Amino acid sequence: MEVGFDHWANSSSPHAEGRKARAMLEDARERVKTALKWDGEVIFTSGASEATDIAFDYTDVLFQFASAVEHDAISHRANYMECESVPVGRDGAVEFEWLTEAKMPVAGSGAGNTRRSLLALQQVNSETGNRQDIESARSLCGERQGLLLVDCAQSAGKFHLPRCDLAIVSAHKFGGPIGVGALLVKDFAMLRPSGGQERGYRRGTENLPGVLGMAAALEACADPYVASEVLEPLEELADKCRKIGGSWLSDRLSDPTPYIRAVAMPNMSATAQVMRFDMAGIAVSQGSACSSGTMKTSRVLEAMQVEPEVAANTIRVSVGWNTTRAEVERFCEVWLEMAKA
Repeated sequence: MEVGFDHWANSSSPHAEGRKARAMLEDARERVKTALKWDGEVIFTSGASEATDIAFDYTDVLFQFASAVEHDAISHRANYMECESVPVGRDGAVEFEWLTEAKMPVAGSGAGNTRRSLLALQQVNSETGNRQDIESARSLCGERQGLLLVDCAQSAGKFHLPRCDLAIVSAHKFGGPIGVGALLVKDFAMLRPSGGQERGYRRGTENLPGVLGMAAALEACADPYVASEVLEPLEELADKCRKIGGSWLSDRLSDPTPYIRAVAMPNMSATAQVMRFDMAGIAVSQGSACSSGTMKTSRVLEAMQVEPEVAANTIRVSVGWNTTRAEVERFCEVWLEMAKA
């Protein structure tokens, strides 16, 4: 990022400084593609939300679908656009059988249907840590000649990107700067240009320092993303949580991932927990971070038919690349103190 600040020029400008900035931008684009093992195109954005908007607004599709447990950036579209919500089971897994051919027809079949469908799914749910069966979604979209958009904000840098037509990534989720992300596109032929920067698919000057920071963060991601010994205290807490009447939601998930946990305390609301953890110097959330400020019961847990009394007491706990074992142990200690009070 420091190098980017040293070259403070618009990468779309034709003068020498602009050309230098353009060269650095394109080099970062290739570095991102290499780090993610993505062989398509990359459109840099201001974050995952803008990437979502581009994907939905500029793909030439007739039907749009998104699961009932998507991030707000996608789920809000279902409220004001003709985007159907695909239900999930109690385990958080998408019910693909709901997507009958009548709902998601083969492109080109039926009177007047010449365009495709778009299905949007999170690879890893931002509230529960459940991982969706993206390969099954890809097969379904392939059969119907539809497009698969995968929200990889919570998985990029941690897991391999799935095979899909479009993917969304957000830099700060893997240790990069806030306010930069990307839409990965298999082929630009899938999108209608809107004019402006990023080869005509986005308006606004590119954030060169942010893009360089994003590329560097991706290259620095380790495998595994967080060492197993850092996570061990959470596994010990899970057993204690069950014994005192709490709910460890990973137990019910179809494919839980280690970096995000949803846990319900038996005797305290999530709202109260968030405040008390904050006073203890520990940051947790009620639902995803982008919606937790509302302090409402999670619609994701509602879609999974989690019991209302459990959902009301559930907090989201996540670990990052720089989380230490001591910090995890401290969280577990405070959680038990609160639960037994």
